[in-house]
Amino acid sequence: MRVLMVEDDPGVREALALGLSLEGHEVRHAERPQEALALLPWAEAVILDVLLPEGDGFSLLKEIRARSEVPVLMLTALDQVDWRVKGLREGADDYLVKPYSLQELLARLEALHRRVRRREEVLNYKDLRLYPRRMEAYRGERRLNLSPKAFLLLKAFLEAPEEVLSKEALMLRVWGEVVEPATLEVHLSALRKALGEPSPIQTVRGHGYRLFLP
Repeated sequence: MRVLMVEDDPGVREALALGLSLEGHEVRHAERPQEALALLPWAEAVILDVLLPEGDGFSLLKEIRARSEVPVLMLTALDQVDWRVKGLREGADDYLVKPYSLQELLARLEALHRRVRRREEVLNYKDLRLYPRRMEAYRGERRLNLSPKAFLLLKAFLEAPEEVLSKEALMLRVWGEVVEPATLEVHLSALRKALGEPSPIQTVRGHGYRLFLP
């Protein structure tokens, strides 16, 4: 799981990052709200402290919820009931008080991740992610600006990564019928441009195209 940790205490940050990494999670951290928001498209879960150098976790939580449905676990030393209620009402999915058990934190993260997976399908391949219901696609941390047809093309490739798809198969998936080859080429070109380099869409001469990254 890709975990974004918003925590300004170096000791807590390093210990938590080590524990998460040992369990196979990929971790990035941010100390300030703007850094966290820039990394938000990359994250599959957020661990958020309340006390931050610039602003506070509750304000950042509102910004996160305005942009994403990513699960948020608030991790803080503020253990009063009022603080916990505020965090949950502002949009946090869970609230864990310091000091905490790493095993409990991992279990809570995994439970949140399972809940999101059940709620929404995500198509993944290497650094590509596509959310069919939200009509959003990302390469790494960058959100892709795609036309509806380019989005459907990318979805077709992500449903069969590394498989060769013929032109006709792509046309049927995107348009529901066989269209002019030039029409397909125009939208493929736009998709390739939006994806950037290295291009993950390969031309397989005489057969079609495939999504492939080494």
